[in-house]
Amino acid sequence: MTDNQLARRRERRRERQGAAMAHRVTQPIHNLPVYELVSEEGLHHIDDVSMEILGEVGIDFYDPEVLAILKEHGAVVKESTAFFERSLIKEYVAKAPPQFTQLARNPDHNVVIGGNHLCFAPVYGPPYVYDQAQGRREASLEDFRNFVKLTCWSAYLHHSGGTIVEPVDIPTHVRHLDMLYSHIKYGDKAFMGSVTSGPNAADSVAMAEILFGADTIRKEPALLSLINISSPRRLDDRMLSALKVYARARQALIITPFILSGAMAPVSIAATLAQLNAEALAGIVLTQMIEPGTPVVYGAFQTNVDLRSGAPVFGSPESQIALIVSAQLARLYGLPFRSGGMFASSKTADAQAAYESVMVMLPTILARVNFVLHAAGWLEGGLTAGYEKFMLDCEILGMLHKFLGGLDLSEESMAMESIRAVPPGGHHLGTEHTLRHFRSAFYRAALFDYSTAEQWLAEGAQDAQARAHARYRQVLRDFEPPALDPAIDDALKEYMARRKQEIKPEY
Repeated sequence: MTDNQLARRRERRRERQGAAMAHRVTQPIHNLPVYELVSEEGLHHIDDVSMEILGEVGIDFYDPEVLAILKEHGAVVKESTAFFERSLIKEYVAKAPPQFTQLARNPDHNVVIGGNHLCFAPVYGPPYVYDQAQGRREASLEDFRNFVKLTCWSAYLHHSGGTIVEPVDIPTHVRHLDMLYSHIKYGDKAFMGSVTSGPNAADSVAMAEILFGADTIRKEPALLSLINISSPRRLDDRMLSALKVYARARQALIITPFILSGAMAPVSIAATLAQLNAEALAGIVLTQMIEPGTPVVYGAFQTNVDLRSGAPVFGSPESQIALIVSAQLARLYGLPFRSGGMFASSKTADAQAAYESVMVMLPTILARVNFVLHAAGWLEGGLTAGYEKFMLDCEILGMLHKFLGGLDLSEESMAMESIRAVPPGGHHLGTEHTLRHFRSAFYRAALFDYSTAEQWLAEGAQDAQARAHARYRQVLRDFEPPALDPAIDDALKEYMARRKQEIKPEY
């Protein structure tokens, strides 16, 4: 094959990839049976132990105002520790909505969180990025914008996420403004607010008000923000200061214990689940004490440490047991659930990363996780966001969209006209039924190779990571940001400039 023929073939492949991604993929509905690991009796046993932790051991809150709020609403407070009766937990958990809609700049991209809806968001928090050309390096604002663009481009990510990477070339005290603006400017999907401090959360709310209007976001949230509980059994002052701002603005919150079994919880998964449940419920109850009806998501981020090295292990079977049972607990309380992701300890998008990621994502799907953070790009235990990994993860998400549709039993799907028309020993390649459905019948991953070995060699013998590298660079070259109202853009820039003058760095 000549170089010109090879170039034309690659161009045709890119066109097919672009056409496949251009069609609108809606947020998936879970049409599969929900997998449950423990019985109702077992679930209530975990609940009972959680109530014992809440009532007798307690949860620490490092914020005087929060302690006063808890005491005012019926919790017993001793120094920084709060204790909760079962009836109090039940009363306030019931005030949280079972599902809600988060607004996006493009209304077609509004997302429903809860029920049978699934929402995929990209990786969150890595200070490093990796690609094949430049290797591992510190993340920059350009990298942050790149990942926002790739997320906007992907039909299989429904949410722009939050701190996709930490842009370390921007000063810490103002980088949240640049990140929020990047989500708005270069994407049109729902996004997350800053949780590094109360004032940063207030900036997030103010920028959302500029974009959507203050009254609008009080009716339906424009922000979904991640509040991590510092296990074991404590909420720190930074998380609480952000939580208060968002709850009072009626913006959605994900309350997520961050637990490594064997270090931040006992080695037994049952005990970890009881502790995780107690921590999550305490944070959820607090949101409802501050502002009843605030949208809130029950979150779980659990894995175990390697007891020989102390390093976290991703994709372990124990963590998947915890994920599935945590989902059952969230459903027990009638709350949306967040967990899962394309977790991997691997440093690059290799076989280890693939196996680890799928090991997590299949239980995530089967357990019907409503909000999946870290659904694309995660490497090195969350320290690195990988460009090639991001692209390959999106291919798996596309497959999962197809899988979630379940089995179509319609008359058209039964294809009796085709079965009657094809004689014994014939084939269905040219039937009218095949021609009607050949573009959509089977999911075809654009970055996976289905050709013969000879054809693969003739086309350059690229592996999946090399194809993903070329594809992400092509997407970024071709990307055009969604149009943003110039008046809103100017107002956002004016707000950012003023706040950057006002905010003083912390030393």
